Amino acid sequence: MPDPSALLRPRDTDALRATLRRMAAEGAAPVLFAGEVHRETLVLSEFVGTRTGNLRGLAVQSKSGLGGASMVAGRPMSVADYRNAATITHDYDAPVLSEGIRSVLAVPVLVDGQTRAMLYAAHRSGSPFGSRAADLLVSSARSLAEELRIRDEVDRRLRLRETQLAGAAGAGTERIREVHAELRGLAASSPLPLQNRLRELADRLAGALAATPPGAAPLSPRELDVLAQVALGCTNSEAAQRLSLKPETVKSYLRSAAAKLGAHTRHESVSKARRAGLIP
Repeated sequence: MPDPSALLRPRDTDALRATLRRMAAEGAAPVLFAGEVHRETLVLSEFVGTRTGNLRGLAVQSKSGLGGASMVAGRPMSVADYRNAATITHDYDAPVLSEGIRSVLAVPVLVDGQTRAMLYAAHRSGSPFGSRAADLLVSSARSLAEELRIRDEVDRRLRLRETQLAGAAGAGTERIREVHAELRGLAASSPLPLQNRLRELADRLAGALAATPPGAAPLSPRELDVLAQVALGCTNSEAAQRLSLKPETVKSYLRSAAAKLGAHTRHESVSKARRAGLIP
């Protein structure tokens, strides 16, 4: 089943694409491209102004090329002459140079100290980047980082809420089991007409939590009484005391219930009875 919070969260790629379009509209550079970082690998996916598809889907490893170096350093880095730059590795010369790119500026998108994406601006001439273009790229990276950080926080709170709700549901289920066992315990020591009514109420309570329809393995009322107590964690002696039975009698009911359910242990008997909708 998909993660509910994942279904609610917009795609980060869309935010990256929108950032690139804003940068293009503000004239950051003739060529712009970007990508998300996945486990220390940058995958280029968004482009403006490119002439070929050679950069699309390019996987840039950490410390490799200008982007890989910037990704690891966590700070903007640039080269004015990509082909002859001695400060970077040249693992990606073919796709970069096929675009005619000469000067490149790479800026990491940092969220809580981790590089989540990379933004690039490039010229097909050897012109160095001016302060306006550099400032625009850096401010765009910061804005995108803040948006991703907010999305992360929303996801964190959703997961926390889901955990809290699951805990509350679990506590509610345990309370229902306690009430169910108490009803069956009361029925065991009540007059016959009241016994039937209390057991009917207990069966309805069990049916409310049943994952499958009841009736898969018919058990006697006494067998169900004993299993309801065992489901709460009672020992044979404790179950016997609650049901006004002898411990040996409890063992006998457990054996017969296990045989009907095709179980080999008391815990397996409880599990199968729950799946059958016989106890909550």
